[in-house]
Amino acid sequence: MKALILVGGFGTRLRPLTLSVPKPLVDFANKPMILHQIEALKDVGVTEVVLAINYQPEVMLNFLKEFETKLGIKITCSQETEPLGTAGPLALARDQLIDGSGDPFFVLNSDVISEYPFEELIQFHKSHGGEATIMVTKVDEPSKYGVVVMEEETGKVERFVEKPKMFVGNKINAGIYLLNPSVLDRIQLRPTSIEKEVFPQIAADQRLFAMVLPGFWMDIGQPRDYITGLRLYLTSLRKKSPSKLSTGSHIVGNVLVHESAVIGEGCLLGPDVAIGPGCVVECGVRLSRCTVMRGVRIKKHACISSSIIGWHSTVGQWARVENMTILGEDVHVCDEIYSNGGVVLPHKEIKSSILKPEIVM
Repeated sequence: MKALILVGGFGTRLRPLTLSVPKPLVDFANKPMILHQIEALKDVGVTEVVLAINYQPEVMLNFLKEFETKLGIKITCSQETEPLGTAGPLALARDQLIDGSGDPFFVLNSDVISEYPFEELIQFHKSHGGEATIMVTKVDEPSKYGVVVMEEETGKVERFVEKPKMFVGNKINAGIYLLNPSVLDRIQLRPTSIEKEVFPQIAADQRLFAMVLPGFWMDIGQPRDYITGLRLYLTSLRKKSPSKLSTGSHIVGNVLVHESAVIGEGCLLGPDVAIGPGCVVECGVRLSRCTVMRGVRIKKHACISSSIIGWHSTVGQWARVENMTILGEDVHVCDEIYSNGGVVLPHKEIKSSILKPEIVM
């Protein structure tokens, strides 16, 4: 089987992290976002992953080369010269996706994190005999999204309602699809939306089905959702592989610490914290609801909450970093500084406090 991951876009909502690497390579729970998806695809027998990309393809491919060998999966690129929306890239990659076997192929949005129930998706797709299956997830506020209206019994999709004013359902497109090769005959090589143009057409032919995604789901393409996604991911990890989480009197709730990180005495970590490779957390540090990426140093008695600390940054002694502060790569926060929602571009030194949310160039 094959899979296409839609990697297009410049990751503007996750700046300043995406100023250093393309969005799919931003670390999430101590590994690049896209690697969570590739590993899950490999587990269900996908042998080739095509990245539909329009930005920095060589950076992406060079980075993923080592994982190709490690995972034993082929990773190739299909590069757009102009943005083609969410369906155009499928037409562009047509020859890479069709292998003569007639097998369906996966299509994924690159910033979706979930439990990836691909095995169940394959079984459901085979059982209904339609042309395409989309995964849907239930949300509390459907009025913010495009809602998928479907038959509860069979999963057959009836129609799509964009940001409904009145309640028509609470299931939205989760950005995970399994499509028969015949779907490619419906797509022209031009900027096209799979959600607004292709799927409604298949639904009108009564050949589109939806499966409700079990477990958690999050689009982690912006900081607040990234932090929420980390909480959901760590909660899921607690159920499936509790041994991967840290334990001890200094841990509260779910905390993921890379084996190469060094944690000092008297720290209190958690809930919902990920600490990456090579990090040094000095004595008396307090961390909660945050990600600390590779090579970061957090000095004594610093306090970080609801924030993302980018690669190789430093947070000084007694500093306080909170309220969706995002530090880009190689940012140095001096001792006793307070950051209230600062968004700091890479390679900066912060010598005075950031009292209200602002971008620091």
